[in-house]
Amino acid sequence: MNVQEQAPTVPPSVPTPRRVAVLGAGSWGTAFAKVAADAARLGASDGDSWEVVLWGRNRDSMASISTSGINERYFPNTRLPENLAFTSDPEEALRGADVVVVAIPAQALRSQLEAMASIIEPNAVVVSLAKGLERGTGLRMSEVIEQTLPGFGEQIAVLSGPNLAKEIIQEQPTASVVASVSERSAALVSRVCATTYFRPYTSGDVVGVELGGLVKNVIALCVGICEGRDYGDNSKSSIMTRGLAETTRLAVALGGRAETLAGLAGMGDLVATCSSPLSRNHTAGRLLALGLSEVEVGQRMTQTAEGMKSASVVRDLARRHGVEMPIVEAVSAVLDGQITVDQLQPMLLGRALKAETPHGGPQGTSAPGH
Repeated sequence: MNVQEQAPTVPPSVPTPRRVAVLGAGSWGTAFAKVAADAARLGASDGDSWEVVLWGRNRDSMASISTSGINERYFPNTRLPENLAFTSDPEEALRGADVVVVAIPAQALRSQLEAMASIIEPNAVVVSLAKGLERGTGLRMSEVIEQTLPGFGEQIAVLSGPNLAKEIIQEQPTASVVASVSERSAALVSRVCATTYFRPYTSGDVVGVELGGLVKNVIALCVGICEGRDYGDNSKSSIMTRGLAETTRLAVALGGRAETLAGLAGMGDLVATCSSPLSRNHTAGRLLALGLSEVEVGQRMTQTAEGMKSASVVRDLARRHGVEMPIVEAVSAVLDGQITVDQLQPMLLGRALKAETPHGGPQGTSAPGH
């Protein structure tokens, strides 16, 4: 194997999966399936590989991808790996899969998973790629999975980080975090996505990793609005920085660790999502700035902007825990039709004046700007 094609070293104690099933053939699901297939190809050079199958619910679409090797809707210029299989049959996808990757939008996750629960292998590790909170319950995706698959606790993982699917499908280098309460589960998921261009790190902070991935979508909506209103870089960088502080306060209040939000799943993901025109939430924010309603933005876009679904849920969660999140409050007010984008500016940084960090004495460990 060429040195340039070596994946990151995986400890020998991490078991090799037999089969990886990726549920959801949207942009992120397709990109991750390619990553897993490329990782399997690299492993095969050492006699250590696994099968990878991508499931999508549209039979005609999956048949077309299977024939051409191209997901025309999302990546018309990319031929997917030959060792990646495709199916619209859930049983075919999940049979023998000991890693199940769920790339389904947050608001559809419960119903889709409930329909497949009986055919998921009892010892499978289930990893969520979705970045959102469930409407109605306010639950994180790992919590939805745990409710839907009772007893899976330590077999649940989440993956988050700066993961713009279009860049990943082009094999542009990036890194992400796999979090689980089980070190073995996190390591197993890392094994199936370690390639020359995709570097996974592991963490035990599921709360911090999930909240970083979902709240940044709301902050990205706000940055998109700022850009749509021709605000400059000062405004956008201020929103990103204070948005990270808001996210950190909420994560710490829910039991997460502040340092997690300073890493890939926090700052890394926030910068990518807020800065890139490839970001769905950034795009949705720019459309909101033009005066479109939440419904009209949804009709205009071909993919889900999770921040629009999660904003009010994040706001309500923060209120229940007594956490101030003025940027999230402002974005929620726009989406709810309570204010216009022209009335947004005074709310964005509308907290009482205070220190960004404590004056004097030893450095504290609380969330920034608490």
